[in-house]
Amino acid sequence: MKFKVSELFYSIQGEGKYVGVPSVFLRMFGCNFTCGGFGMPRGEVSQERKLVDPVNFKKYNELPLVKTGCDSYASWDPRFKNMSPTYTEQQLCDAMTSILPRGEWDIGRYGSFINGRPLSTHLVITGGEPLLGWQRVYPDLLKLLWQRGLHEVTFETNGSQELTKELRDYLADPRWNTTFSVSPKLSASGERWSEAINPAVVKGYEFPGSNIYLKFVVQDINDFEEVDQAVAEYQKGGVYCPVYVMPVGGTGDLYYKNNTQVAKLAMEHGWRYSPRIQVDLFKNAWGT
Repeated sequence: MKFKVSELFYSIQGEGKYVGVPSVFLRMFGCNFTCGGFGMPRGEVSQERKLVDPVNFKKYNELPLVKTGCDSYASWDPRFKNMSPTYTEQQLCDAMTSILPRGEWDIGRYGSFINGRPLSTHLVITGGEPLLGWQRVYPDLLKLLWQRGLHEVTFETNGSQELTKELRDYLADPRWNTTFSVSPKLSASGERWSEAINPAVVKGYEFPGSNIYLKFVVQDINDFEEVDQAVAEYQKGGVYCPVYVMPVGGTGDLYYKNNTQVAKLAMEHGWRYSPRIQVDLFKNAWGT
């Protein structure tokens, strides 16, 4: 089987529940959303990514960052598809292991334990949207990685894609600690509410050994009102989990303009605040 991979890198998790945890990031190619509204006046869609001509670039880390729209635009825009290599599961397993500091997933041998259980370096499967057609190839890859010592995986998903029975059954194995970082898109993203807010889909991510949290990208008080509405819908659908809010901003000028306000509003509303450490430390460069 083949994997179409936009980026593969080792960094610090910058968002959500596992902020600060060293992780391998596997960014899959393709997404069902474009999120062109981020950073734009309400009702407008960014065209900034279209100004980037793929002919002028050979690698992801050469691409310019965008201030508006989706900050990982090249992971789904078909114009950049040729920049994403393909791997077999064995090639990908080897490539992922090779970028670890010691070439090992199992860090329990170095004294890293929780509740008596040895930890592994975290794997974050992201995108784009990692739960599109790629679901069928994950079990074979994860089986290989388990043999190397991995048992901690997070899927960063927009929450619009149902889990296949095969992937769900595989991840329900008690050997795995699986987290779903669900980032539903509010109207400021430019996506339709009816397509972006899917409580029944996210409810399907619940199984023994899985953890779920919601993470919303927000900018102002209007977004917080939508978060309240969205959370109410998820709870009505039986999804009760931690809720994080995170400031919009793929570049520092927009992020720092909003992060303090978002933190204060998070406290007022009782939601958890998530930073974007990759902006603080690495200016949100590709591969971070």
